[in-house]
Amino acid sequence: MAKKDSLIKGTLVLAIAAFTARFLGIFQRVPLQNMLGDNAMATYGIANSIYFLLLMIATAGIPVAISKLVSERMAMGKFAEAHRIYVAAVKFAIVAGLVMTTFLWLASDYYAIYIAEDKDAGLAIKALAPALLFFPVIAIMRGYFQGRQQMMGNGISQIIEQIVRVIVAVGLASLLLFIGFSEQLAIAGATFGGVVGGIAALLVMLFYWRRLKKQDLKVHKDNNLQTNATASLSYKKIYQMIFKISGPVILISIAVPAINFIDSSTVISLLEGQLGYDSAKEMLGILQNRAQAVAGLPIIFSIAISQSILPIISSAYAKKDLQMLSGQTSLALRLSVLFSLPVILVLCIAAEPINGLLFKDTLGTEVIIYLTASTIFQVMMMTSGTILMGLGQFKRPMIHVSLGIILKVIGNYLLAPWLGIVGIILSTAISFSIVMFLNLMYLKKTVSYSVLGKRWIGTIITSLLLIGIGYLVILFNHSAIQLSIERLNYAVHSIILAPIIGILYLLFMIKFKVITESDIRHLPGPIQRVMQKVFRIIHR
Repeated sequence: MAKKDSLIKGTLVLAIAAFTARFLGIFQRVPLQNMLGDNAMATYGIANSIYFLLLMIATAGIPVAISKLVSERMAMGKFAEAHRIYVAAVKFAIVAGLVMTTFLWLASDYYAIYIAEDKDAGLAIKALAPALLFFPVIAIMRGYFQGRQQMMGNGISQIIEQIVRVIVAVGLASLLLFIGFSEQLAIAGATFGGVVGGIAALLVMLFYWRRLKKQDLKVHKDNNLQTNATASLSYKKIYQMIFKISGPVILISIAVPAINFIDSSTVISLLEGQLGYDSAKEMLGILQNRAQAVAGLPIIFSIAISQSILPIISSAYAKKDLQMLSGQTSLALRLSVLFSLPVILVLCIAAEPINGLLFKDTLGTEVIIYLTASTIFQVMMMTSGTILMGLGQFKRPMIHVSLGIILKVIGNYLLAPWLGIVGIILSTAISFSIVMFLNLMYLKKTVSYSVLGKRWIGTIITSLLLIGIGYLVILFNHSAIQLSIERLNYAVHSIILAPIIGILYLLFMIKFKVITESDIRHLPGPIQRVMQKVFRIIHR
């Protein structure tokens, strides 16, 4: 029971931390966009896209490998080996951080001027580059803590990191503009928030590391095992084990950062001929910092479901429990659709007032709608990919993601000259949907599953009804509610529209039997009781 309680507690801590960090990360862009504008935020986005891609290359998959290797050795009582694996990984992370920081610093101006075609981005990239000194080590520590089932440090460090990042980024950019420095320097000040956030996260992890070390010393007073571990487990063997596990995961994990990097590297050059340089750069700013911020919200549910389902799928597969495997796979895919779809519908239907409320104006509302609508493919891609990894299938998702990235590059160059920014978004949707389709097709060979089955009909009817109702509510809002303060006007429109769509989604999905009473059994007790009352009211 204690282990089960620990697992549930750890899952809750990480889920809450992930949600909090995600929201803070998304809404960090709101005050910055209001302060700097879309053109400057394109520069901010360019710096972040290349940074996150290099960070994922430096760390993606390695924390997963560390978690797996450490947890296995802890279970076998090989505590010294677990510690040696951790030490070897930290040493690798330090070297990787130094190499990536140096590379990013030296390549910043070339990338900014000749690839991204934004000379202002060079300084912003340099300001963010030192964060790569800290985050590879942080990632390794988080993987080690996860392997030790010590989740609190991971969760707290994520939250502290984002809080400090937001405060420093917004505060430093505001201060530099107030003093009279250039906008270019203010953008660099905003990106430097990532460095300070990294330092804060590392300090939190070191605090929890020291506390864990003290606990270990009390339990293991005799350190003779360390010598045996050194003799039996060389660094060469450790790195071979790490990269065997982490190699495929790296490519799977970089799918989204790679696609964002492709956009930040190509949008200005591809759209400059149609729109002119300034307008093309402004459009990139809208895509990266308005559309991606809003479209990132439905993905939170996929991340939460993926984190929860991975150990369950792995356990069922290890036990060869095909019935449980089929049921949990179907449940994960179904919940991904049912949880993300209402958020997508609300954000698409209420895109104009939400855009006006969060940002300076409603420019780029169509971009937000198109990108948010496409996230249904990303949600299913991420969930299906996680399930395949739970089944020990790393090679296939890696191939699928590689193909998706290639199609994204080709799509940008073929569609952008024809459709402009819509072509950029369409190429993203095609990339995600192809990877999703290939994942699901390959998954079908291993596991029998059903996402919604005949419930797709009710889902489509619900979506169409809500789009129609949303349009009518928008017409009513525009005719009946016009306040003198524009942002307040958008706030009222959003407050009216979003709950109506959300509540009607639930009612229609129950009425059309897309959501059944068996589905709500997986929800927490208090929510179950509320949902049961809703079912009784609707079925009267």
